[in-house]
Amino acid sequence: MLHVVLYHPEIPPNTGNVARLCAGTGTRLQLIEPLGFSLDDKHLKRAGLDYWPHVDVAVWPSLDAYLLEDGAGRRLVSTSARAGEPVQRFAFSPRDSLLFGPESCGLPADVQAFAERHVRIPVRDCIRSLNLSTSVGIVLYAALTDIGALDAW
Repeated sequence: MLHVVLYHPEIPPNTGNVARLCAGTGTRLQLIEPLGFSLDDKHLKRAGLDYWPHVDVAVWPSLDAYLLEDGAGRRLVSTSARAGEPVQRFAFSPRDSLLFGPESCGLPADVQAFAERHVRIPVRDCIRSLNLSTSVGIVLYAALTDIGALDAW
């Protein structure tokens, strides 16, 4: 099944919203340190509501550690506001790890280089990017639709 990978997430409510999304879709959430908050943060817990027991979450000290262990044999698909194939044209796989960068700056170029493929959410030029949890929702549901996972619910 798909993995959502948050690289250096900074804002607790965004990560809480992503956690709730992962609980509702049965998607494993991978958090790559450093985190901009504690997992005990009240804002993180509030955004995830009472869904945290249903979240399959792992915290990794680095992207390398994730790729060597839980990410081994998976295709790493990075996201970007301006580069990559449009999400609606991308062919997802159930073995994809969907990689999202920190809210303030996105994925650094050296981290983007780890990814085998790159996708973007088309947006008008009047904004820099979408909110992280919104972006995860768009890409994750596009991937779940593409691989036929939503038909089982």
